[in-house]
Amino acid sequence: MEIRVLKRQGLSIRAIARETGLSRVTVRRYLQDPAAGKRYGPREPRPTKLGPFIDYVRARVEAARPAWIPAAVLLREIRERGYEGGISQLKAYLAPLKAQPPEPLVRFETEPGEQMQADFTYVRRGRYPLLAFVATLGYSRASFVRFTLGEDTATLCACLRESLIYFGGVPAHVLLDNPKTVVIERDCYGEGQHRFNRELLALAEEFGFRPRLCRPYRAKTKGKVERFNGYLKGSFLVPLAATLKQAGLALDLAAANGHIGPWLQNVANARVHGTTGEIPNVRLQLEREHLQALPVSVTASPSIAIGRGARMPLPYESLQHPLSVYESLLEVA
Repeated sequence: MEIRVLKRQGLSIRAIARETGLSRVTVRRYLQDPAAGKRYGPREPRPTKLGPFIDYVRARVEAARPAWIPAAVLLREIRERGYEGGISQLKAYLAPLKAQPPEPLVRFETEPGEQMQADFTYVRRGRYPLLAFVATLGYSRASFVRFTLGEDTATLCACLRESLIYFGGVPAHVLLDNPKTVVIERDCYGEGQHRFNRELLALAEEFGFRPRLCRPYRAKTKGKVERFNGYLKGSFLVPLAATLKQAGLALDLAAANGHIGPWLQNVANARVHGTTGEIPNVRLQLEREHLQALPVSVTASPSIAIGRGARMPLPYESLQHPLSVYESLLEVA
């Protein structure tokens, strides 16, 4: 249309070509053949061998949701109905159908003093591993962290003990994952009746909580502690590692445990929580009223300050750098 308008305005083919950026051959062709611009359009889809079976395949896919029928099974079924093509075009057709909308997230809130979720998360693997034990109270979302070099049963029980002392009480049950350090055999004595590790059972009896297991391969079951794991890495570990690196030091067990107490008290548990809209330290005051009392034998633990004031876990390990180094880093952080 633009070419014809310019021609009616008296421009030559050379001038139109210069104005539109087209070649003179193209300009001349469009002027000589008014139908030239109407020759091109989307091609008609080429028929495929799969075409007659698409309705059957889609119906089978929808009937199976939320499960999925493998392409090899569908191939066998449509071949019995006369399909002569291969599996490649079937897979290409199935690929967009396989994408599912994310499973709706349902939050399960617990009453004060009802539940604590606990888990290990890897900070660093390899020759020099570093792990973090994280425990989060279900109601207040107050969290405790202890860095370790492993996740054996003795370490797990020691960390659970520390977390309960840190919170100043014992919840009704503790939700854990399914490693051998926790459970020897699921449903050993019937559905929901598991054979727990003896050391863990002894700790549970001493403190008065019931160990509970999350569903296997379902991290969302203990989603409160899982979400805190990501927050811990992004808001504490990454900045601390950068600060240590600037000082010529590496993130190690002593440094991580030496800094975690103030961060928990003044940052993590003092922020407005994204889900509850409240401060974990404030909700913890209410939750403590519903926690069971600590056993008398552990209320004088030397590793953690006990009382209604600030609670900061202290490292068992000796510091691997002079104390003045850590004090200066705390000021920088």
